[in-house]
Amino acid sequence: MKYSINAERAPEAIGPYSQGTTAGRLVFASGQLPISDRDNRRLVEGGIREQTERVIDIIESILSEVDCTLADVAQTTVYLASLDDMEAMNEVYARRFTTPAPARAVVGVNELPLGALIEMDCVACR
Repeated sequence: MKYSINAERAPEAIGPYSQGTTAGRLVFASGQLPISDRDNRRLVEGGIREQTERVIDIIESILSEVDCTLADVAQTTVYLASLDDMEAMNEVYARRFTTPAPARAVVGVNELPLGALIEMDCVACR
């Protein structure tokens, strides 16, 4: 059975998708942008470090709705508007996703919605 996840502390989906879904023991968080918690039409202020922190905070909120934590994340996909931001993103990522770290793919993209520097999705297991 598949269920939608709707976390109060995460931005509402701005299209025909859910913040996340569950399917059995698996939890899927949709790609999250670094949307400000003060204004859901704007990105969080700052550069790649601040945007990475915010994206992970949002994912953490979605996971908490189904009693999961970042430690339950098995796989992430990170989309970067510039691969030059990889080192700074990795600093935040390594601090937030502890060992054993999730499997991960990083994809360089031409552009992200709202001019974001990063978008991230994940799969967790409960």
